[in-house]
Amino acid sequence: MITRRHALKASIALVGLFYMPAFQIFAHDKPNRIKIGACDWSIGQHSNIEALHIAKEIGLDGVQLSLGNLKNDMHLRQPSVQKLYLETSQKIDVDVGGIAIGELNSIPYKSDPRGEQWVSDSIDVAKSMGCKVILLAFFGKGDLKGDVAGTKAVIKKLKKIAPKAEENNIILGIESWLSAEEHMQIIEAVGSPNVKVYYDVANSEKMGYDIYEEIRWLGKENICEFHAKENGYLLGQGKIDFVEFRKSLDAIDYEGWIMIEGAVPKNANMLESYIHNNNYLRSILKV
Repeated sequence: MITRRHALKASIALVGLFYMPAFQIFAHDKPNRIKIGACDWSIGQHSNIEALHIAKEIGLDGVQLSLGNLKNDMHLRQPSVQKLYLETSQKIDVDVGGIAIGELNSIPYKSDPRGEQWVSDSIDVAKSMGCKVILLAFFGKGDLKGDVAGTKAVIKKLKKIAPKAEENNIILGIESWLSAEEHMQIIEAVGSPNVKVYYDVANSEKMGYDIYEEIRWLGKENICEFHAKENGYLLGQGKIDFVEFRKSLDAIDYEGWIMIEGAVPKNANMLESYIHNNNYLRSILKV
């Protein structure tokens, strides 16, 4: 028998449900369109599986993994290493969010055949590990800014590898000192939907570009992923306006990963800094 007290409690519960915001009622049915991770090198674990455990402690959704380095011969190319990472990822519920080839900064894609082979191999690795984006770094010796011959060489090589990326549904993301317009010149010359910009907000700020306008101008069709970065500051305490960043993401309806890079002040504790960075970015992005 339903007592008067039980009926009253049920009535109150229904009223509360009626006035509850829709996003709270259906939140479990709507997955976040943005995931937050960190670069393995930024959390002190370059090419180290411990990066997944550190990410778990920070509260991140995943990690951007380095393909490797010269010393370990780009170890993610080894099936046994892939298996270990994937098993750990599944066990602790931290995703492999993407792959990066940082060694291209010293072994340039534009001029060294080793870089060309790494990019080709990384597509197979990404497919095996269930991630979609490969970051191709163009800094240091690989810098393309003002390098006409180097840019032409990169375009030629990207044209050659793009069909493999398309066949495997993998995106090759260019991260460089170039402006949005300069990136688009490369992308249009290559002519593949699987070559896009890997947008780093701190790099653009350092070069004096209008970050928020560039993001809107490029649109989500030309940006594959983002680095949320500060050089020497915690996120929210440096030069990047992350509220405006969020508005830019909303304007292009961005969905995907945002990887935190850098953002550790001098002499600060990395773990504490990244817990702050993760919490801050989630509060801004509402994820």
